[in-house]
Amino acid sequence: MKIILIQSHEKLGNVGDIVNVKAGYARNFLFPNEIATPATNENIKQLSAFLKSQEIKEAKERKNMELLLKQLNKMTLKFELQAGDDEKLFGSVTSQMIVDEISNKGYNVNRKEIIIDEIIKTTGNHYVNINLGNDLQAKVKIKVSAVDSK
Repeated sequence: MKIILIQSHEKLGNVGDIVNVKAGYARNFLFPNEIATPATNENIKQLSAFLKSQEIKEAKERKNMELLLKQLNKMTLKFELQAGDDEKLFGSVTSQMIVDEISNKGYNVNRKEIIIDEIIKTTGNHYVNINLGNDLQAKVKIKVSAVDSK
């Protein structure tokens, strides 16, 4: 039985793919869970119209993502945290702290998009990657300094 995937499925494919599956699997699992619909001529026409609108929408979002990428690459975030005598921090710079600082500058980034290669536990300059999707990855500079406790 030919079906059109409405949702991405790890074993079958991505949204919009037309695949062959057993009729019982489609009837008992895919259709009730709204993962797929039957591949009728009408549904295929609706799918092609939907995919065209998605391409236009994605192109607009990608343009915005590229602008966000340029801004994030220029950005330097500054954190003042308590540190010991040997420049080691009491704690570390977390991804949530980075998200909060970026949002203070007027940009929205999800915490899960932040990739911290090495835990930031010392003062100085560090770099953090932000995965924006669509093979776009920004690199943000992090400056960590010790708080004057005097």
